[in-house]
Amino acid sequence: MMRRHSWPSGHWGWLIPVTHKHGIRSGRMVYVGGQVDKDIKGLVLHHDDLKTQTRVVVNHIRTVLADLDIDLDDIVKLVAFYVNDGRVDEDAFLTDLRSQLGEGPAPALTTVPIPYLAYPGMLVEIETIAMRGEDQSRPRRTVSAPPGHWRLAGPFSQGVACGNMIFVSGQVARDPSGKVRHPGDLARQTTDVLEQVGRILSEHGATLDDVVKINSYYVADAESSGAAWRRSIDACRAFFRAPGPVVTGVPLRWLPDGLVIKTDVIAMMGEDGRALARRTVPGDGQVSSLLPPPFSRALQCGEMIYVSGQISADASGIVLDPSGLVPQTHTVMGTIRTLLAGFGLSMDEVIKVNTYYKTGGTAEDLNANLRIRSACFTEPGPATTGISLPALTDPGVAITVEVTAMPR
Repeated sequence: MMRRHSWPSGHWGWLIPVTHKHGIRSGRMVYVGGQVDKDIKGLVLHHDDLKTQTRVVVNHIRTVLADLDIDLDDIVKLVAFYVNDGRVDEDAFLTDLRSQLGEGPAPALTTVPIPYLAYPGMLVEIETIAMRGEDQSRPRRTVSAPPGHWRLAGPFSQGVACGNMIFVSGQVARDPSGKVRHPGDLARQTTDVLEQVGRILSEHGATLDDVVKINSYYVADAESSGAAWRRSIDACRAFFRAPGPVVTGVPLRWLPDGLVIKTDVIAMMGEDGRALARRTVPGDGQVSSLLPPPFSRALQCGEMIYVSGQISADASGIVLDPSGLVPQTHTVMGTIRTLLAGFGLSMDEVIKVNTYYKTGGTAEDLNANLRIRSACFTEPGPATTGISLPALTDPGVAITVEVTAMPR
């Protein structure tokens, strides 16, 4: 399988040396790590200017994609982490972002409003998934717009099917007019959101049984984050059967209009419409209230391997080294290494890393865990996104890491 990495000449850098690259192309999958408005020395530019930072970030994405011989029209999914406490007009942000992407097909999109990013003055970080065949052909692509579904600003697509992959945008509990359903009720909104996901998947001939990866962003403070996540995951369980998808939960301080959860998914289905075989790590029976059955800690489907957000915890779910960012990072990366080994893979098969870590939003906290994570990979390493947050799924959890891997 073809594998290429990208760090374009003159592209922005980190404050410390890393093995990570800005982009990676593996087979027909392309991942661009979270792009931000920084210079080659790792210093933030255009402080507190969302519109300018958005333009710069899209240009960075374009540059990395071009270095991998593809373009913006090949994008199938974006996740935009941006600073918003309710004072930013998200529809205006999405309209501006969509205009920067050109007139090509609209990708799926999830927006994640957060109180701060890793560096003061930084307002937006956008990660990208794109697809192009190894022979440079474009896989067949369709978008979904279920009748009566609420409108996603931009406009962006509610769902995109490309090859054997289906990407569903972040779903929220809104009715067709945009009115919020069940304001403030996490369990009922979780149910509503998954029903919406099911309708979008059905547009592509798929079902919830085809989902391989779930990311849920839910509203909770530091004290309630664990209990809130358990309420949501309990409501979610009823929709899946073993071996279920991997799941990562990320607590947020705020969503608009009484919304308390936003969920996006990746599903996989054969291009002939048949279900694809999947498997979990043999003998991995560890469960906890944060990731109960039927969900999987790691899942292989076709050539894709997904590892759910891992935390530093023992077999009973007790957090190890509470609030210790450095020791927890070592533990989490060791767990990921063990899970990948269960599929006969090493850390060097990882193509994308997503890290959520508890901090007040300083570069020092990022570097403390980035240095450890980066050292786990051989140069050239995977693409990466790192997001700082005030709380995670348990009060003692300091870091959560999820990865995507593909065999060479």
